[in-house]
Amino acid sequence: MNRKGTIQIGSTNITENIVKIFLREDFIDNVRKHRKRNKYFLVLTLRHRRNRKGPHRTILNLRRISRPGLRIYSNYQQIPRILGGMGIIILSTSRGIMTDREARLEGISGEILCYIW
Repeated sequence: MNRKGTIQIGSTNITENIVKIFLREDFIDNVRKHRKRNKYFLVLTLRHRRNRKGPHRTILNLRRISRPGLRIYSNYQQIPRILGGMGIIILSTSRGIMTDREARLEGISGEILCYIW
């Protein structure tokens, strides 16, 4: 299987906040911000199972839930749990982008962006 070590994505406020969550949850190893011409890009170093010994998290699946044609909102009490709490959900709330655990602790509802497990 061909696996890339790094990927390059466009830099926006939303992507930067999602990448911060990926770093905090140990889904990626490193992130760098580059500029090409007048555009900024984020270069992510992905974490694969073969890179390190010991327990660490890798992104096995990522599913986008809310999209422009169908927005999905959830009350903080009704946010689903992915694999019994093993996966995470990324939400867009009035206080910014956060995980499902943070939203439940703060009692904030929001738009479900994606599931990661």
